[in-house]
Amino acid sequence: MLQLHRFMQKIWKVKPKQSEDILEQLLINRNIAADKEKQVFFDAKLDDFEKELQISGILKAQKRIKEAIEKQELIVIYGDYDVDGISASAICYKALTSIGAKVLPYIPHREKEGYGLSETGLMFARDSGASLVITVDNGIVAINQAKYAKDLELDLIITDHHLPLKEKPQAYSIIHSTKMCGAAVAWCLVRGVIGKNLAQDLLQFVAIATVCDLMPLIGLGRVFLKEGLKALRKTDNLGLRELAKEAKIDLENVGSYEIGHILGPRLNAVGRLEHAIDALRLLCTKHVIKAKTLAKLLSDTNKKRQQLTLDAVDEAKLLIDKTKKVHILSSQNWSQGIIGLVAGRVCGEYYRPAIAISVGESISKGSARSVAGLNIVEIIRECKDLLIDVGGHSGAAGFSLYNENLKTFIEKIEGLVMDLPDQIEQVLEIDAQLDSKKITKSLINKLEDFEPFGFGNPRPLFVTERMQVSGLKTVGEGKHLKFRADNIDAIGFGVGEWKNILTNGQFVDLVYNIELNRYNGFEKIQLMVKDLKVSDS
Repeated sequence: MLQLHRFMQKIWKVKPKQSEDILEQLLINRNIAADKEKQVFFDAKLDDFEKELQISGILKAQKRIKEAIEKQELIVIYGDYDVDGISASAICYKALTSIGAKVLPYIPHREKEGYGLSETGLMFARDSGASLVITVDNGIVAINQAKYAKDLELDLIITDHHLPLKEKPQAYSIIHSTKMCGAAVAWCLVRGVIGKNLAQDLLQFVAIATVCDLMPLIGLGRVFLKEGLKALRKTDNLGLRELAKEAKIDLENVGSYEIGHILGPRLNAVGRLEHAIDALRLLCTKHVIKAKTLAKLLSDTNKKRQQLTLDAVDEAKLLIDKTKKVHILSSQNWSQGIIGLVAGRVCGEYYRPAIAISVGESISKGSARSVAGLNIVEIIRECKDLLIDVGGHSGAAGFSLYNENLKTFIEKIEGLVMDLPDQIEQVLEIDAQLDSKKITKSLINKLEDFEPFGFGNPRPLFVTERMQVSGLKTVGEGKHLKFRADNIDAIGFGVGEWKNILTNGQFVDLVYNIELNRYNGFEKIQLMVKDLKVSDS
């Protein structure tokens, strides 16, 4: 049985102990038990996944691309405005131009066109003189748009990783896999028509997209990230180097955290508030001054996005009815580009499914985030008669609808989630109990073999009972709590108020990650506290 403990609103679940060896226990927790599985986890190469990389439709698409190059036809790369779509667009643009193709990238405008293929975008391709359109990170559900492309006499190659419908678009070729991100699917398409060195270099964009699109970092996703990090850490890409300078990070030591929390949001921000084509320009430019200008633009836009998000979340909290089993919040003040972030913040703080809606003049756009056990996109699809469009997956979804349907939509969604329990507890999945004497630099060094951490391979989470607290103090204007636990440095972010309920010398049960804090040439063990409770006397 799983062991259960409570502190505040969280449930602690310590996974069943199946090994005395902590590293073996971590592998078991990740469903890695057999020797072959361990080899794949620690030592796998992309060649080990060749079967998954040989996606149906690639050879036919490559033949059409070569024909377009021979005839000097214009190829439009039709991308998307998020990090995955931008990265996939950069991969195709760099790859195809390297072999002599005439390429024109196209990124739809988030607010004016929305996600995926649009008639506006296809007309742009036709009017630009293109005869071939290649989608990246979109297109697998574009049934009507594919028919429209045929009407415009455009050959359409679709590369995508999103969930398909029962009906497939009528395209020249479809290259589709749900086992990787959209950028990885695009890489699989072009790797066979470019040199090995360039193919390896382009993996840095696959790595960025893999992290930012929350692909599981087990199996193929893990290998894509590890291989891509090799290229990213020694990159000569001007845009990424300048973006790293703006963000004050060292690319030589970049990891999944820096990608997901520092680089990714900057690449995303411009597509949320302005036009994502500037993010693609940053990744593709060969001019230093332009790279500096675009990197600053993206960073400044991200700061603006952060403030808009904070303001919108503050407004959203005033609209919340805590008696509801789903929080459906709407405002005319919210930019469409930040509603996903608003829904995510509300869902995370109140641990309820949340839907944030930007109300326009006649059409409203919505974004949803969900809790474990509730497939939000399936719930929203139950309202398809009220919607213009909807897409997503179990944890997140996006949709649009006419304003006159908004009230009915809200009522129907609230009715569909009536079976949710009144109180949904947030669960901390803890890898193992750990004696404080085993918290050593040697253990940390061994844990580094499990990197890169991220979705599907979280940083190991431990619990230690009856640790004695000392040196309690707040930092960061009272927001964060620093202390020592059994004489080991510890910090809890966003829990400064705990200082008011703890006392020096007290014993607590602590849930934490372990890291090695490196500063000015010194190394110190530090516990990153996720939760605690006062120990039983």
